[in-house]
Amino acid sequence: MSKVPTLRSIVLDCPEPERLARFYSELLDWGEPEADGDGSWVDLRGPDGVKISFQRVEGYRPPEWPGQNVPQQLHLDLTAEDLSASRERTLSLGAKLLDASNQQFHVYADPDGHPFCLCVP
Repeated sequence: MSKVPTLRSIVLDCPEPERLARFYSELLDWGEPEADGDGSWVDLRGPDGVKISFQRVEGYRPPEWPGQNVPQQLHLDLTAEDLSASRERTLSLGAKLLDASNQQFHVYADPDGHPFCLCVP
């Protein structure tokens, strides 16, 4: 038995786990999200075994970016071959473009306000 921990899951707090899991399922073209009995916890697994989980939090307040009144705790960096081509699809899924001033990455917010970046490889 190893003493070295392994990553089990990245967990995002949100008001509606199933809705946010579907957003990321579509964005990443992953499989169907798996919800627990009452929908307060939803898992989304990628083809390589990476898991993003979504946890319902009552009174959830989204992070403010770039402000710090409600600071972000983490963000996801996702790879996109062509940032311009990915923009329309990402926005159509419900994301909001926050900053496209850098040619190496663009910053978006998911439907619940979590910042994430689409980055060139």
